[in-house]
Amino acid sequence: MQHSNRHIVILPGDGIGPEIMAQAESVLGRVNDVYRLGLSWEHQLLGGAAIDATGKPLPESTLRAAQNAGAVLLGAVGGPRWDQIERSIRPERGLLAIRSALGLFANLRPAMLYPQLAEASTLRPEVVSGLDLLIVRELTGGIYFGQPRGVRTLESGEREGFNTDIYRESEIRRIARVAFELARLRHRRVLSVDKANVLEVTELWREIVSDEAKKFPDVSLSHMYVDNAAMQLVRAPKQFDVIVTGNLFGDILSDEAAMLTGSIGMLPSASLDANGKGLYEPCHGSAPDIAGQDKANPLATILSVAMMLRYTFKEEQAALAIEQAVAKVLDSGLRTVDIASAGSKIIGTQAMGQAVTEAVC
Repeated sequence: MQHSNRHIVILPGDGIGPEIMAQAESVLGRVNDVYRLGLSWEHQLLGGAAIDATGKPLPESTLRAAQNAGAVLLGAVGGPRWDQIERSIRPERGLLAIRSALGLFANLRPAMLYPQLAEASTLRPEVVSGLDLLIVRELTGGIYFGQPRGVRTLESGEREGFNTDIYRESEIRRIARVAFELARLRHRRVLSVDKANVLEVTELWREIVSDEAKKFPDVSLSHMYVDNAAMQLVRAPKQFDVIVTGNLFGDILSDEAAMLTGSIGMLPSASLDANGKGLYEPCHGSAPDIAGQDKANPLATILSVAMMLRYTFKEEQAALAIEQAVAKVLDSGLRTVDIASAGSKIIGTQAMGQAVTEAVC
């Protein structure tokens, strides 16, 4: 069933965010026209741009708009110019806050290697060629949100930092369920990643995921400690189908998986609530060092639009049209600098966005 709310809130964000979002919006406009999707959208502020304008990383007007929309499309937030302000109002807090407020507990980060980019990976082509895995990361619990947290001064005068890694059974069950359901659409294999030999919270994680697996007898479940999973991702990444894990481990492993594909600039992501409403964003950061230079790769943001059409709006044909347009442009030899190799033609952010827009049919 299509999501009844066809309105999108666009949050360009900071650094390269506005540049890559402009190209994603161009592709969105094209696919909206060609496939008569009936989508509408508006722009709002998040992160550093919001701090500069309102003093808050997540203004109430942005949150209200996001709560009333069917989906949210985000560029990137943060940068060194906001690193010295109070931690509680830094740009990244706005991103954490909107994920939490919208109940976006399931983060989907695919790592798929386009065959045209096999040479761009730091691993040998035979190791990564054909790579297609999906990391399902729990996004609203764990050590990033656990209380108590902080920095305190001990009686000795020495300072001590502390965080709490905490998961409730219900939180583990719901993210496991998402992983198993998605595995049914793929190769029916789930790997759960934990550190159950050391951390009690992940001991419970393993127990609950194993229990939830009983409801999905057609999906195979295996377990791996996070240190081994990190090693296996670079040793033999094609062994994986769906990987499910907590917030901290998922953050690290998905960035590692990103580099298998040649560039983090190629990877989209989705963060979903219980009803399919989602926030869609590239996996990369705001890259302030190249902001405004027409160097950023917009493909991850453009592919995030495809994920949005697939998971929230159930427009599979339109999603495929975007993915096929990206493949067509890569086939033609066009590359941004981060994915360039011998013989490719290096182009900028705007030219890449224009090429994909024109290839949508």
